[in-house]
Amino acid sequence: MKLDRLLRRAGGVAIATALTAPPALAQDAAAPMTPTLDTGDTAWMLTSTVLVLMMTIPGLALFYGGMVRKKNVLATVMQSFAATCLMTVLWMLIGYSIAFGNGGSFNAYVGGLEKMLLASLSKDSLTETIPESVFMTFQMTFAIITPALICGAVADRMKFSSLLVFLAAWSILVYAPICHWVWGGGFLGSDGVLDFAGGTVVHINSGVAGLICAIVLGRRQGYGSENMAPHNLVLTITGASLLWVGWFGFNAGSAAAANATAGMAMAVTQIATAAAALAWMFSEWIVHRKPSVLGIASGAVAGLVAITPAAGFVAPMGALVIGIAAGVICFLAATTVKRALGYDDSLDVFGIHGVGGIVGAILTGVFAVEAIGGTPGLLEGNAAQVPVQIYGIIATVAWCALATFVILAVVNVLMGLRVDKATEIEGLDINLHGEVVH
Repeated sequence: MKLDRLLRRAGGVAIATALTAPPALAQDAAAPMTPTLDTGDTAWMLTSTVLVLMMTIPGLALFYGGMVRKKNVLATVMQSFAATCLMTVLWMLIGYSIAFGNGGSFNAYVGGLEKMLLASLSKDSLTETIPESVFMTFQMTFAIITPALICGAVADRMKFSSLLVFLAAWSILVYAPICHWVWGGGFLGSDGVLDFAGGTVVHINSGVAGLICAIVLGRRQGYGSENMAPHNLVLTITGASLLWVGWFGFNAGSAAAANATAGMAMAVTQIATAAAALAWMFSEWIVHRKPSVLGIASGAVAGLVAITPAAGFVAPMGALVIGIAAGVICFLAATTVKRALGYDDSLDVFGIHGVGGIVGAILTGVFAVEAIGGTPGLLEGNAAQVPVQIYGIIATVAWCALATFVILAVVNVLMGLRVDKATEIEGLDINLHGEVVH
């Protein structure tokens, strides 16, 4: 999926061809290969793109919509749907260019503007073996779900207008540059940070942003004293199930081809997700005496998050351990740690995506298998990979936290961030959208 990895693979094919070519053709074989369309790869990437889009609408919309109180369900699903529309347009206008353009002397940090408005995109332009239009749209679905995830941290209390402005600015100033750092030829990818499908770019990024948003907005009215239980867990488990299915496009699709890497990514995704769901369920069963539907669904998402950076680098046994670790650690983060620190992350964006992304990124450095992803991890003698992974985490957390806080501060000055007390108590559905669920 990632442009720099695709280009490296293309180079490897060219070298192999040169080494095996007859002497008379060696000079021609050593020349750069012209990208050739592969219909099988293209078919898989078209399918993966649809699967990832399904993760936001309807997957995330239902997952989040079921977890809020009935008076805010329409406002919550509206956030996911509107974010899909807004991010699509912004990615076309400038986001894709910032993420995957050539930034010249600044390329280590940000892409250029030559791809603005998709001006250079034609029907026949290729990204390795697939049309660039497919690659661009696949990446667009990642740019859609990442800011949409943040909405779970501000549920029940943020102005819809302010949220749209915040998400627009955040996608351009935070998501697109960090995407470039890791996948577009920027410094994190060049420095060897492993992130196959978005543990850093998507999940740590959105999780940290969600935490900053929750802290800046403050707690919901009645937090700690009122019953804020989910209004419809059938919607939530349905949404989680759609996320699980869609995640195969997310992870296996990140191979950018219908190949063995995609197959292994699919296998380890399934294993880690199931292990994390069970780990959360049993942790909750031990602590609270009852295994909940919300718990097992949350555990599955935690496993999906944690295996995301590792999907193209680890073997099934590593995936099993990553899943178990994510289930237990994210359970503690979303319950014990959140209560101890007192912040109101409404739908546990940081506890699941932020913490799960960090767990997965670090353990990728532990369990990476050279025969699978080309880079050995700690268990294969490459102890240096773990500090490299931590370095990537720190860089992402630092920029995301700082930029998110500044954007929120500016939006607060210009528009205000939070609805008034009466609106919050009565509900966002009727007051912001003029509609209610009966």
